Amino acid sequence: MAESAALDIRDDRDHGNLVAYEGGKAAGVIAYFVMDPAPGALVAVHTVVEPEHEGKGIGGALVREFYSMAAREGVPVVPLCPYAAKWAVRHPDDAPEAPVELVREAERQLRSHPEMF
Repeated sequence: MAESAALDIRDDRDHGNLVAYEGGKAAGVIAYFVMDPAPGALVAVHTVVEPEHEGKGIGGALVREFYSMAAREGVPVVPLCPYAAKWAVRHPDDAPEAPVELVREAERQLRSHPEMF
């Protein structure tokens, strides 16, 4: 986990990406969107770690920061991304479960963002 301490994680809200940089290069990303109406839940759609950066805890660091970001904003997280959903199950203290109705609405809104699939 010491490797992920050198990570620089930045939110690119305009493009719906939470990006982890290692050594100045993009190493991983969570693609997400903000549910309507604002301020809405943050919905994780995909988590991707570049192959040369796998196994360093980058995916977990990204999901942890995603939940922290939502907590700072006072909004819930809907982890539609399978990786984020598995992480949330393993870290219940850091990842409050989203209400079922919110998950259904996030899935509905995701269908209106086909570019995110």
